[in-house]
Amino acid sequence: MTKITRFEDTPEYKAFAERYQATIGNEENNPYFIVHDSPLTDKSLMDGHWVLNFGSYNYAAMSGRPEVNEAAIDAIRKYGTSASGSRLIGGEKRLTLELEKEIADWKHAESCLVLVSGHATNVTFVGNFVGPNDLILYDRYIHNSVAEGCKLSHATARPFPHNDPEALDRILSTRRDKFEKVLICIEGVYSMDGDIAPVPEFIKVKEKYGCFLMVDEAHSTCVIGETGGGVDEYFGLKGDEIDIKMGTLSKGLGGCGGYLCGKRSLITYLRYMLPGFVFSVGLSPAIGGACLEAVRLIRRDPSIMANMRRNVKCFMDEAAKHGFQMGLAGKTAILPVLVGSDEDAAALSILMRKKGVFVPPAMYPAVPRGEARLRFCLTAAHQPEQIKEALDKLEESAKELGIKLTA
Repeated sequence: MTKITRFEDTPEYKAFAERYQATIGNEENNPYFIVHDSPLTDKSLMDGHWVLNFGSYNYAAMSGRPEVNEAAIDAIRKYGTSASGSRLIGGEKRLTLELEKEIADWKHAESCLVLVSGHATNVTFVGNFVGPNDLILYDRYIHNSVAEGCKLSHATARPFPHNDPEALDRILSTRRDKFEKVLICIEGVYSMDGDIAPVPEFIKVKEKYGCFLMVDEAHSTCVIGETGGGVDEYFGLKGDEIDIKMGTLSKGLGGCGGYLCGKRSLITYLRYMLPGFVFSVGLSPAIGGACLEAVRLIRRDPSIMANMRRNVKCFMDEAAKHGFQMGLAGKTAILPVLVGSDEDAAALSILMRKKGVFVPPAMYPAVPRGEARLRFCLTAAHQPEQIKEALDKLEESAKELGIKLTA
């Protein structure tokens, strides 16, 4: 075996460097790690110029909203900038408890637990809820955080075809009796295609076989439902039909972190036993204050989600006029325009930025090879004329580069 003493000589670095050179080449044309000097809403400040921003998860435009900013500042004045330790040992902030109560009510759940990272929320929950005697069945397009949790759990873990409850049923018909607990993991809205999972059909399967259903709602809360409540509102579900409702504070709510909602017995257990919570610092008061105000705003102001639905329809109508390929998208804030090769997607993103439109490419390994796309993310703050301008410039850029975007 060859001894490696320099990281640059590792196979993984060599493969990365080759892809980096092929798709990016130099930092001047890098479509990633773009510097913004403002909140990311419908516009953002880049290199001293305002550009149309379609690369943000600030779906409800809460980050940068004056009321949310003031709530964060008020929380800092009262509590400081840090929780200063684990909540279990260092103690609670009343603000955090209020946030958990508000989210639980919003999500029609008995209780809620907030954590400091959305990714870590999935890793620590999936990694510790199940064990060697259990089975995890997850949608093949599930987020990396769930996949990492599967590795940590030492449970048997298997994917099933995307959004296919019938395939899940077939797997469980022969496998359920071989395991103690079975955890089914899906997303409410998938982050690369923007499609909505048929959650009621998955609920039927989990009830048929006596499984636990976890729905990652990172991209469905603050996006679908009358008050942005996610799949519960969208499908009219009962509060206890989904066992574990996971969501994020980092996107539509304009903060940073994650949450778990479910039965009081489960959440109480997690407060004392979940490593990613027990051995981690509590939520920053600034984030807690901002997110609490954001949840209250989105629940009482129906125009926020009405604007989102208007924008999604406008985008799909305009994309159809241009003949763009949209894949599975059409009902959520994630609206990918399919391109094909990584190189073409990167080149389009770079040229669009020069024309005053920021939209990052999604490339392998985030999507399968040959399925790169420009992933437009809408916010409630976007205006129809901005959407039309962006898609006009996309068609113009594709013609300049000789890239075909139509079917």
